[in-house]
Amino acid sequence: MRGPLRVALVDDQALMRAGFRALLDAEDGIEVVGEAADGEQGVELVRAEVPDIALIDVQMPVMSGIEATRRIAADPELSAVRVVILTNHGLDEYVFEALRAGASGFLLKDTEPADLLQAVEVVARGEALLSPAVTRTLIGEFVARPPDRATPPGLECLTRREREVTALAARGLTNEEIADHMVISPFTAKTHISRAMTKLGARDRAQLVVFAYESGLVTARGGSLPGSGDAGGPLR
Repeated sequence: MRGPLRVALVDDQALMRAGFRALLDAEDGIEVVGEAADGEQGVELVRAEVPDIALIDVQMPVMSGIEATRRIAADPELSAVRVVILTNHGLDEYVFEALRAGASGFLLKDTEPADLLQAVEVVARGEALLSPAVTRTLIGEFVARPPDRATPPGLECLTRREREVTALAARGLTNEEIADHMVISPFTAKTHISRAMTKLGARDRAQLVVFAYESGLVTARGGSLPGSGDAGGPLR
């Protein structure tokens, strides 16, 4: 039987930590294993406790949440830890940098309590905390930017099918929608996604979306879906 989900809280605002802790500790099956007031302390806490989830504020003294996320994601001994970035600002530059650094998703600090609890469960299952709607918003931000000069390696290691499902995931489609589009089963779609993530070293679906845009696999707002002859409808 699985034990309680272990969560670390990293935020420089004591009241914010207290609020999150009270909410999480009151929930059966969730245990807050510690708190930290800056990014450096947060990395030390995560290394000491190896929680399932680390909720990390994006802007903190001493070390930012982005750098803390980067260090956690780069540590092989912490490969099972999932980082969720806490932000006041929604989809801003900090969030994009955090996703590139290895975060599994993000939450607004004023999120509803039920949404916070659901988010912890979602990320603990190894899924990205990016709903299709949020993914489409991320898409809009990515395609409005010029591509990075350096193209991430690895695209050539994907099969045609894996490239296709990666591009569709980057468009914000769920596994069921990918399956409908490609006329395959949802299980097969999930398998292709999993294989693509393994080959690319992506921690989760969020990293796969980042790769799709930074590699140029998906490049333009409203561009055609792989294998289709039209734009596939507006992104909402």
